Amino acid sequence: MFGLVTLVTIAGVTYIDSATQTVRLSYRQRIDVQTTHLCEAGVQEVLRSLWRPFKIDQNFEGMSDVCNGASSATPQATLSGEIEGVGEYSAGVVRYEEPDNDPYTRLVTVRAVGWQDLNGNNQLDDNEPRKTVDVTGSFQLARSQVFDYTYFVNNYGWMDGFQESWLIVNGDVRANGNFNFLNGSPTVNGSVYASLNEKLSPAAAGLVNTPPVKWTNSTYKTNHDNAATLYRERWRQAYDAAIHGARGSEEYDRWRDYIFDSEAQIVDGRPSGAVIGDVTGHRGWTRTSTNGATTTTMLDTSPTHEVVMPDLSDLSYYSNLSQNYVDTKATFGNGTPNPLYGQGAYVDVWNASTNSYQRITTDGVLNGTAVLIGTSSKPIRIHGPVTFTEDCVIKGYIAGQGTIYTGRNVHIVGSVRYSDKDATGQTVGTPDFRGSDPDAIDNANEVRNMLGLAARGSVIMGNTTTFTSSYPLYYMRPPFTKGRWDENGNWIPPYDATQTDYTGRKKYQSTISDSTMNSIAEGINQLDAILYTNFVGGGNIGTAGGGIAFNGTIISKDEAMVVFSLPMRMNYDHRIRERKISKAPLIDIQLPRSPTLLRSTWQDQGFQFKYYSGLYGN
Repeated sequence: MFGLVTLVTIAGVTYIDSATQTVRLSYRQRIDVQTTHLCEAGVQEVLRSLWRPFKIDQNFEGMSDVCNGASSATPQATLSGEIEGVGEYSAGVVRYEEPDNDPYTRLVTVRAVGWQDLNGNNQLDDNEPRKTVDVTGSFQLARSQVFDYTYFVNNYGWMDGFQESWLIVNGDVRANGNFNFLNGSPTVNGSVYASLNEKLSPAAAGLVNTPPVKWTNSTYKTNHDNAATLYRERWRQAYDAAIHGARGSEEYDRWRDYIFDSEAQIVDGRPSGAVIGDVTGHRGWTRTSTNGATTTTMLDTSPTHEVVMPDLSDLSYYSNLSQNYVDTKATFGNGTPNPLYGQGAYVDVWNASTNSYQRITTDGVLNGTAVLIGTSSKPIRIHGPVTFTEDCVIKGYIAGQGTIYTGRNVHIVGSVRYSDKDATGQTVGTPDFRGSDPDAIDNANEVRNMLGLAARGSVIMGNTTTFTSSYPLYYMRPPFTKGRWDENGNWIPPYDATQTDYTGRKKYQSTISDSTMNSIAEGINQLDAILYTNFVGGGNIGTAGGGIAFNGTIISKDEAMVVFSLPMRMNYDHRIRERKISKAPLIDIQLPRSPTLLRSTWQDQGFQFKYYSGLYGN
């Protein structure tokens, strides 16, 4: 009997010890989870405090002012807070660096401590449970997604009054607001995106109002293969399984971002082919004529999001970019040497008086305004990113690869065409995206000419002395242009092209005289360029008859192109699109960049916990 009682007593003690240990373990695990959440709250608050001004300013100056000198002993940008009923946290930057001397990246390591304030004295005591984590975020000025589109508008996207044969877009289009097709439908052989935007006034719900006309793959291919089709070599290819592989295959993945596929579906977890994407999700559609039936198929209910647009307000940033640029590509993809390797940025124009090319930039910069006119035999020669502090007035043939940044406007006063010779005078041909081998296509097109025109003001097309209040100025001022709030809630008024700026000229006018404008301006029938503007992209095009071919892309906050003759064709130049392997565009002409934030590492530095009797009354 005694032995039985002893065994029962021992078993009872063992059970009590086991139960107590279970309670302690459960409590410890709960505190571990809670302090982890507290650390995460601290990390998020610090990263958010750095992200918002970085997103607005789009440079690292403010971040460096706050974070320089950060270390474990002297944390910077420190913040603290409390989650009621859970605990407290404190966080700050303990490391700030520029990796591998990359001017477009900063690594920011945030250390956060989360703890439970058991005695309520608002400070961390030795006997209080706590966790410490280090999180590294990569802040980057990265290649902007806006350059993935033939047409991108930061406000409301619109295409009004077009019939299906009048405007044909071979590429994707997007708006950081609603996208509306009005009074007819153009043909859009690509995706159409809209996004919710509450910063606009009025706010945009983020909807595409109706699917536009879109060709089938076979119709697209028939037109693409027709020798009479103008600029067909600039079109994306139509999906063909025999060339591009079955959807989902490795070969298809090599091609998918550079071809047109009318049949949308989810491939490898993301939409592929031409889709309608807006706040309601992503869906495929068919509509082969204006009066034909429209059908849609929901593929993914995930809503679209705003794409951050680069900002060119800080012209000194681009002047420095021009002054410090050096071409670092020694050889092209086909193995041939780059003749301009190691050279800086410049623009050369033909001087008839000296019968030679004249360099008009100094260390990549021109102070003031310049008129650039290129002919088929004497094209404008450009290399790298150059900066004009006021206007660039341009027309004619272009040789070389580069971007012209302007402190005010870009004025396009005639057709802009790529020469078949490069900036050294060697024959390279013009862009041609036909073929069955993507590497061979890229190798051939990598050496060919490409121009970017990026305006801190606006990109104005046509002879401004002929502009009227109806066309195009109505579309360049309120109520057509829209205001917005910035990230800090500050009101940005709508653009008004008729206002007078610091030069004494109207915003839509150039700083060159009206007589000079009249003497050089002519109709615009072809634009081979990547156009980017902080404000309005527009003007009168096709005024000489014969329609307009746009081979490239246009990105603007407001769009105001008025087309005076038809048809209009817009063909995306995918050489500026990022390649999967290199994570860089085929041709890097130093286009504007957008701010991004990526979390790269999360490291648990330890959890400290002491169990004290009395916490649960035992």
